[in-house]
Amino acid sequence: MSVNIHIKNAVKRFGNNTIIPDLSLDVQEGEFFTLLGPSGCGKTTLLRMIAGFNTIEGGDFYFNEKRINDLDPAKRNIGMVFQNYAIFPHLTVRKNVAFGLKNKKFPKDQIEELTDKFMKLVHVDEYANRIPERLSGGQQQRVALARALVIAPDVLLMDEPLSNLDAKLRVEMRGVIKKIHSDVGITTIYVTHDQEEAMAVSDRIAVMNEGEIQHIGSPKNVYQRPANVFVASFIGRTNMLKAELVIKAKKPYLCLPGGFEINIEGVKSEHMNDMDVQVSIRPEEFVLYDENEPGLKGTVTDNIFLGLNTHYNVTLATGEEVEIIQESSIQSTIEKGMKVSLQIKKEKINIFTADGSENILLGVKNDKKE
Repeated sequence: MSVNIHIKNAVKRFGNNTIIPDLSLDVQEGEFFTLLGPSGCGKTTLLRMIAGFNTIEGGDFYFNEKRINDLDPAKRNIGMVFQNYAIFPHLTVRKNVAFGLKNKKFPKDQIEELTDKFMKLVHVDEYANRIPERLSGGQQQRVALARALVIAPDVLLMDEPLSNLDAKLRVEMRGVIKKIHSDVGITTIYVTHDQEEAMAVSDRIAVMNEGEIQHIGSPKNVYQRPANVFVASFIGRTNMLKAELVIKAKKPYLCLPGGFEINIEGVKSEHMNDMDVQVSIRPEEFVLYDENEPGLKGTVTDNIFLGLNTHYNVTLATGEEVEIIQESSIQSTIEKGMKVSLQIKKEKINIFTADGSENILLGVKNDKKE
């Protein structure tokens, strides 16, 4: 049976060092919820608090209505998948998957039935009698996943499970994980520092920094309408430019470096006044034009052909460096040294207060608990 997870005012300290100062969040029953952030932001620490592997210095943790702060890890009914697989090297695949069932003293026939079921679910049944050293990294991670799922946990916790795999296997395994979650529907908390991985597998993402949650939302919302500059910069790639918001005849305009001005829509009413701002323009939100067209003026300093897309680096006339991604064309790429004008897909950009703490546009959906 899956559960809701409710965390209220969590605090974690190691000695005098506070890792998580005051964190609250809710994970819905059956949800695939990802904790995303840079190394040292507290995401694995929080996961281990949920698992019972770390002490809790403050706050309350609940599975449904049951407070679990002082509950032994073995009684929390969690499945855990680690970064290093943590499967037993001396046991066969079958014995690894069956291990938790034997510990729970399931009947022999039920152990056999469930072990077969979950080996097939993750497609390692043909390797049932192999030992782990004869398996690839992806196959070992599938075994670890089957072992975690076979005990029918209320919660599945996954700590950077794909980081030791090569790029191709990571893409394959995240598809496997997403499909299995869809099939079994267990409440899952997944930890990663890989933004693309988080976007691919999650129902919702919590972006963390320095022990605090910055933004909780769907992958689409977190990417398209990030809550602040940290989220915009961490999720995907972006160009950050300083600019001015100017109100003319009750309409907002954005004055960009070099005096290029565009009218914009969707500014929150409380920010409808002249102010300094920061603008997030993702590489795919620029469009390259001939230098005689209106736009931000600049010079191409590099181009990298990557098949489907070509990446350009452009130095603006005001000195800022920006990155642009455009779909490759049959015609030749724009060469280094060429003068260009950059226009902007203005409906996609994001505009923040000068200190970067708030997105001033409508449409930001943040489930973060205050």
